[in-house]
Amino acid sequence: MTPLKNQHRKGGRVRRAVVAGAVALTLSAGGATAWALDRFVVQHVEISDVSAYQASQSGTTAGTTSDSTSETSSTAVVTTDTSYVSDSSDINISTVTAGSGDSTVTYYVADVVLDDATTLQSAFANNSFGENITETTSAIAEDNNAVFAINGDYYGFRDTGIVIRNGVVFRDEGARQGLAFYRDGSVKVYDETATTAEQLLADGVWNTLSFGPSLLNDGEIADGIEDVEVDTNFGNHSIQGEQPRTAVGIIDENHLVFVVVDGRSPGYSSGVTMTGLAQIMKDLGSTTAYNIDGGGSSTMYFNGELVNNPLGDNKERGTSDILYIAE
Repeated sequence: MTPLKNQHRKGGRVRRAVVAGAVALTLSAGGATAWALDRFVVQHVEISDVSAYQASQSGTTAGTTSDSTSETSSTAVVTTDTSYVSDSSDINISTVTAGSGDSTVTYYVADVVLDDATTLQSAFANNSFGENITETTSAIAEDNNAVFAINGDYYGFRDTGIVIRNGVVFRDEGARQGLAFYRDGSVKVYDETATTAEQLLADGVWNTLSFGPSLLNDGEIADGIEDVEVDTNFGNHSIQGEQPRTAVGIIDENHLVFVVVDGRSPGYSSGVTMTGLAQIMKDLGSTTAYNIDGGGSSTMYFNGELVNNPLGDNKERGTSDILYIAE
């Protein structure tokens, strides 16, 4: 009888071990879920009133430039369904469709000429800075009296990158290839890890974007762009293949071109590869071009309306920031 008792005892220990392991696994899975929610869903607000913060840092608000522009150019504004002309900006929107069948690609181009580089501004979702704070491009645009807007770099998905917006530093964690808009109207791709936000400010930077990759170098398509990973952290989705895209191109000082490519909608728009996006920017006359957040975030807004058709559903996905031009 003793051996049998020992066998039962051993079996009991095995069963208890199995149960304990299952509980540990459940707790571990629960911990992973809690971590994922905290990392990608729960809002982490670092600055709850960006307008006030910008005023305290720069002596003005983000809207000062647009407000003064509106006052001086209100009598000179001419708006149509696809254009906007004022003393401070000239915006022309066009739609391009190429290919046929499931290979059809549809994209939207905004050719923008500015009188002053600071007319191009940035705004955050809910007027707050931090992680996982989102609103649609249209909502942020309307909150900031924008006549034109595109989605930004979705800075709130990550906690790295140099974030300078409207001449104010919000984050200084260099990690990747960034894009810098200067007050003199020039726009340059730069290595975030080789400088600091304060140095960029001293050099005259007005806004930065932290996404990438750079698409064009001196007007030629950059090498290796199909293999670039913007983020390597858990939860990142591939940016390769045919996807909806958003890009900024530079034709000349204060002459920019913004492109939003719709995708994942066979028959309407399949999207483009990174190289395909670079070719579009080159064909538009850009000498420098830079990829920013895409997928469901790719959105263009003009004169109170959504211009493109995100994912073929005509529904916007929330994003953390926009680039815009105010009325």
